[in-house]
Amino acid sequence: MEASGSQQEEPRRLSSGDHESLKDTKNRKGGWITFPFLAVAILCLGLATAGAMSNMVVYLITEYHVPSVDAAQISTIIAGSISVAPVAGAIVADAFFGCYPIVAVAMATSVLSLVMFTLTASLPGLRPAACQPGAGPCEQASTGQMAALYAAVFLLCLGAAGARFNQATMGTNQFEATADRDVFFNWYFILLYASSVLGATVIVYVQDTVSWTLGFGVSCAASVVGLAALLLGARYYRHPAAQGSPFTGLARVVVAAARKRKVGVVAPGELKFYHGLRREDDDGKTGGDGVLPPSDSFSFLNRAAVITDGDVDGASGSALRPWRVCTVQQVEDFKTVLRILPIWSAAIVLSVAIGVQINFTVLQALVMDRAVGPFTVPAGSMIVGSLVSVVIFLGLLDRALLPLWRRVTGHTPTPLQLVGAGQALTVLSMAASALVERERTATVRAHGQEGDPAWASPLSAMWLVLPFAVAGAGEALHFPAQVTLYYQEFPPSLKNTATGMMAMIVALGFYLSTALVNIVQRATTWLPDNMNASRLENLYWLLTLLVALNFGYFLTCAKLYTYQNIIGK
Repeated sequence: MEASGSQQEEPRRLSSGDHESLKDTKNRKGGWITFPFLAVAILCLGLATAGAMSNMVVYLITEYHVPSVDAAQISTIIAGSISVAPVAGAIVADAFFGCYPIVAVAMATSVLSLVMFTLTASLPGLRPAACQPGAGPCEQASTGQMAALYAAVFLLCLGAAGARFNQATMGTNQFEATADRDVFFNWYFILLYASSVLGATVIVYVQDTVSWTLGFGVSCAASVVGLAALLLGARYYRHPAAQGSPFTGLARVVVAAARKRKVGVVAPGELKFYHGLRREDDDGKTGGDGVLPPSDSFSFLNRAAVITDGDVDGASGSALRPWRVCTVQQVEDFKTVLRILPIWSAAIVLSVAIGVQINFTVLQALVMDRAVGPFTVPAGSMIVGSLVSVVIFLGLLDRALLPLWRRVTGHTPTPLQLVGAGQALTVLSMAASALVERERTATVRAHGQEGDPAWASPLSAMWLVLPFAVAGAGEALHFPAQVTLYYQEFPPSLKNTATGMMAMIVALGFYLSTALVNIVQRATTWLPDNMNASRLENLYWLLTLLVALNFGYFLTCAKLYTYQNIIGK
């Protein structure tokens, strides 16, 4: 028998390299250890924001005596600002500071905002005196009182600007594996919707049945807990350096093309185009890492990549004047955005219609029977019908509808097909809102109560859930599909802007919805301050017509669009 067979193998001693490896492993940051801290931060901030915003229309009407339509308009503008602000926050984080510092400052700003909201509800001097029945018109809020309220709103928008998108980006930065990032994204949206539902139900119920002070106080406490959770996890986070904003490259294309507007591009074979830094194996005549000229589409932009005297360092190939010459890739990236703009614009009318529907449904609920058994459902909680519908329909899509589609057709539906189906459902949702309002006004006329703005129709407000449920099903189709489309079609440098594109749509739609309502108020008598004397049904039918026409526009754009990425087909 050999000695080696009878002896036990000695354990290997750790070398200095092994010690360094163990030290690196121990000190490695990121991973799932960060998830509990980020999850609490996301959930609490979403809860606080939803608790402050979901009942804003009611708060303005009951505590600040703002006319009902004006209150809906103000709430819509605030919602639009909260939607678009995160785009600016994401740009600042990408270009300068990274995600964590921006998120931390934003969540601290949200705490200050909720403190101010709580003070407006608790200090009598920060709001007008309560209305006295039979004592004449209610006292209007002073300029100082409205300024205090708007300051709280402004801080809330700043908090959303820095936190909403950057929380998602910061979370994905903690993981290296794509599968882990996908799981985090799923949890991010679950936490986002869950916090919205909780804020629009629990906190709104406290505001309506207990006090505004306690409701805003609960939101404030939630924001404090979220900030504390974020800071407690700081030692575990990975902090990638700021990479610069992709929008800078797009802006350079526009500026460079404008500055070279007199440079001809009719004979591209005779021009030299800039492709970036030169490598050793590059062809000297191209000055970069590719030999293909720009595409022929939107050829007026190609002059941004034409090399003229003084644009490029002849030795290194680096751009000496980056705002006068761009790479071919930057030009092609900008063209990709231009190609998809018609599809993107077709979603704006959807956002306009949904913005009007959300806030006017609250006004409808205030003058309807909101009793469900022993409970009275807050008017601001009606939006929960849409949120729950989105969650349920997303589950049905994943587990039933999409597998059925694949079995019947043999392929997966394209993003544009899903967007089209969502737009069709939105048309039905607007029509359903019009029909529910027709029934409500019929009960008002039957009881002869057109002149009493406080009279509540015996029609159950639960009928308002039906249009919201249809709208939620449509959102479950068109919203994720649009994000998927942008992420799929955009080049790598722009893929992270996919969610930002949707935020811009939502914000622009909300702003335009206020303009639409103002036009309707000036041109018609449909929207007086008394909802029982209104012709809100006509506005809903107008929205139905607009969304239907927009659907036809979308179908035309989708027919003409050519996928840049064949995987999506």
